[in-house]
Amino acid sequence: MEEPRRILLTGWFSFRDGEVTAGDVLALRRVADVLERAGLAYDVAWSPGFRPGALHLEGVRAEAYSHLVFVCGPVHGPQVEELHRRFAHCVRIAVGTSVVDPAGPAVAGFHEVLARDAPGTEPLVDLSARAPAVPARPVVGVILTHGQHEYAGRRRHAEVAGAVTRWLAGKDCARLELETRLDAHDWRLSATPAQLSSVLDRLDLVVTDRLHGLVLALRAGTPALAVDPVTGGAKVTAQARACGWPALIAAERLDVGELERWWEWCLTTGRGAARRTRDRFRDGTGVRDGAEALTAALGVTGGREGRA
Repeated sequence: MEEPRRILLTGWFSFRDGEVTAGDVLALRRVADVLERAGLAYDVAWSPGFRPGALHLEGVRAEAYSHLVFVCGPVHGPQVEELHRRFAHCVRIAVGTSVVDPAGPAVAGFHEVLARDAPGTEPLVDLSARAPAVPARPVVGVILTHGQHEYAGRRRHAEVAGAVTRWLAGKDCARLELETRLDAHDWRLSATPAQLSSVLDRLDLVVTDRLHGLVLALRAGTPALAVDPVTGGAKVTAQARACGWPALIAAERLDVGELERWWEWCLTTGRGAARRTRDRFRDGTGVRDGAEALTAALGVTGGREGRA
């Protein structure tokens, strides 16, 4: 087999209508790492829907490559078969793939298939397992509301949610959409406050336009970047003030600059501030809520704490 001049790395992540998964991309990194350590030159073809500005199969000059490597995923279908026709002059290798039909044209078109699983063979560990380590990213809970019709013409919920989610899409973070609404039957929602609190405890940051998104994050000691979705400010603003929490943006002042400023604060100084707020909630230091005045409102003159 001839020495590679230049290698084109492809996979399901390369096809216009292909699916790009985290496992596939990590598998690609494992292969790229092996090639780099061997001093071999390569390019990666990406789906234009996933990475519009990258190299795409449609723009590849096939004659520029001596080898084509197909990374991860199942080896089947017309898209893979088309690679064999277009890159017929190349040595074609599949690595870390699943083989369902060994006799199918998609499989038979490769000169060599280094399968992770195939009929009659011992399975190999998936390529993604040994991919180079990646640095941790902030884990961010996102709690937004599209309701609250009681604010009528002051509502800017759709505008706020749109601006926040567009901004978040460009942030290098792990996003987790959450709901404060509980449901004992919908597996996607928490059934108890304890379940939701267990998630909030493990986050680095919560981005929210909900009052309880703010309060429950701080109760867990997690910084909250809060946006009040009501013109002029309403209950989110009032609650931030009551909690002494500064990371609040009014709907009228919502822009990327403000979001970036409070994002940075929440992930640095805000970590300690959130923990101190949590501790104040727990011991009641400087914290007042309506429950303290409830017994008086009920006409009860003496407490009954500690009564058997």
